[in-house]
Amino acid sequence: MPADLQTPPAQVAAVQENAPSFDQQYEQARGFANAGQHELALKLYSDLLARSPGNVDVLLGRGIVYTRMQRWQEAESDLRAAATAAPNYADVWSALSNMYRWSDQPAKASEAYERLVALRPEERQAIEPVVLAVQPRIANPEAAAPAGYRWAASLSGSWTDPARFDERWHDQTFAVRRYGEYGSLAFETLRAHRFDRHDYAWALDGYVDLWKGAYANVRYQHSSTARLFPGNSGRVEVFQSLGGGWEASLSDDVLNFAGRVNIYGASIAKYIGNFYVLLRHQAIISDDSHSNGQRALVRYYYRGDADSYVEVAGSRGRSDDPLSLIGGQTRSGGGSITVVHYFTPQWGLKLGANRSRQTGQGSERGVSVSLYRRW
Repeated sequence: MPADLQTPPAQVAAVQENAPSFDQQYEQARGFANAGQHELALKLYSDLLARSPGNVDVLLGRGIVYTRMQRWQEAESDLRAAATAAPNYADVWSALSNMYRWSDQPAKASEAYERLVALRPEERQAIEPVVLAVQPRIANPEAAAPAGYRWAASLSGSWTDPARFDERWHDQTFAVRRYGEYGSLAFETLRAHRFDRHDYAWALDGYVDLWKGAYANVRYQHSSTARLFPGNSGRVEVFQSLGGGWEASLSDDVLNFAGRVNIYGASIAKYIGNFYVLLRHQAIISDDSHSNGQRALVRYYYRGDADSYVEVAGSRGRSDDPLSLIGGQTRSGGGSITVVHYFTPQWGLKLGANRSRQTGQGSERGVSVSLYRRW
């Protein structure tokens, strides 16, 4: 090659000295990302991956940029590749959980935060409030595992003062629930005291995932004495997400007293920010009577997580019973207020008060309390 076309050795050295190192280019990419210059950051991260294919830190950085640009599929691809290459890298799981949360995939976000809690147990108290905030909010907390937990227990009691009777009624329930990959299953023991009589029952109550956006509640309860509880009873309710925060359900409860009673239900509900609103219709059918009722409920998650809320509900109904002593028809109505508060991620308390009235039979009022523990 002619000498005048060759690069002088000193000039080559100068070019090499001016070329940024891998670390310098990485820091420059981070700077562009933090400054909101996403396209420049993507180009530098892609150049870095060409220099070091599969580099976990670069995959993480580019995945975060894709997340900020709402390019969810590319973000998931990079972050999942990073998680596969370094399954114990906590920052990757933190980024994955944020990506799933912002792309409206709360179940996957919760799973990613569970992994984050497992990797950073020493920071559990700081991480768990964030974990709870991204949990999918559903009407039934028993249906989805609280992030980072596999077991839950509750002890509940209620006291009712029926105006037409001298004696107060009271009921107690103890339940232990195990959460799994596809749902949960609880064992419950129940006790009731009414009219100077006691009765006991046990129940299995389960939630199971079905097709996309759907899950079901299946319950069986048995009382060998059947003095107050039905001898056997069962329940099936199917919930379906309709998108945009909407959820619908259909249910059938079967109670076997001296005769059979069916309670058919249909509901429609919606999440609006930190509010949950539900409307429900029920039809109660037995051999000799027919009743129907409506219930409206508003729940406010005052801490923005999936645990603590205030709930106000109201209901009204009508019963057509030819054997009734007040003309074959009765009307009823009532209201309740409930507060659920978790003092720590493991311990929670529920307090409730209610009042109802039925034509010709006066009013009832009651209070309830529940203690929750999970681990």
